[in-house]
Amino acid sequence: MAKQKNTESKISVKPLMGYVLVEPSEAETKTLSGIILPESAQEKPAQGKVVACGDEMVMENGKVVKCPVKLGDKVVYKKWGGDEIKVDGKELKLVKFDDLMAILEG
Repeated sequence: MAKQKNTESKISVKPLMGYVLVEPSEAETKTLSGIILPESAQEKPAQGKVVACGDEMVMENGKVVKCPVKLGDKVVYKKWGGDEIKVDGKELKLVKFDDLMAILEG
């Protein structure tokens, strides 16, 4: 079984199998029309950059599920998916493979 390694040495967290570590994108501070939003009205986006990938996951039936993304991918995850953690003062999210919805290109 091939394992994906966390190649970014600045992150001291290695997700377990079935999880990826995502650095969420910043919340929008302005509307499209230019209105500045107060912090209480800013909605946290459900997207960010993958900073670490856990190992492949083995299901109960023996099927192997590989990590669907790679380091540096920009992803969209379920709005209420993942668990927030703080590492070295940085807010990150541990997201299950199942909670990932899309890879943003470009």
